[in-house]
Amino acid sequence: MFIEPNLRGERRGWIEVICGSMFSGKTEELIRRLKRVKIAHLKVEIFKPAIDTRYDEVKIVSHDTNFINSTPVDSSQNILLLAQDVDVVGIDEAQFFDAEIGNVCEELAMRGIRVIVAGLDMDFLGNPFGQMPALLAKADYITKLHAICVVCGGIANISYRKSADKDQVVLGEKDIYEPRCRHCSKKGNEAGRS
Repeated sequence: MFIEPNLRGERRGWIEVICGSMFSGKTEELIRRLKRVKIAHLKVEIFKPAIDTRYDEVKIVSHDTNFINSTPVDSSQNILLLAQDVDVVGIDEAQFFDAEIGNVCEELAMRGIRVIVAGLDMDFLGNPFGQMPALLAKADYITKLHAICVVCGGIANISYRKSADKDQVVLGEKDIYEPRCRHCSKKGNEAGRS
């Protein structure tokens, strides 16, 4: 995809959302798209929530340890301030951003910027996560990725939490989460987080 001017010569932007469970390849796909943008010599700015320091404080890092440099921000409004004179904006872990992230993405698209956003669409209980439902509603293009259920080998769409912690946001990796299908996730919840 590229930013194409319309008949009046105005640049038209859009919003792409990459969603799915943990270990489904969302960040890997975001990095792939952003690296292609860089190969095309387009101007790009990449952001992640400052809260996400699991692998690195600045870089966006996939579970496969691929990475790309980014700017950590505390507020989605900072993205508008920092994304000046760019063709593409990449945003990772969108579920951790504040309620304005959807409006920020809309504003960027209205400026003629291609916006590529990645995030968890559901929390560990299988409920919509953070601002992702609003982003999915505003998206022009949606890519839903799936992991493989570690219990049955089917398609996994839930980031099953192995601990008894009930907070919606608990940062962690394979030590705390594993991909499960809805059936194996429900069985684990009924059995008491097993």
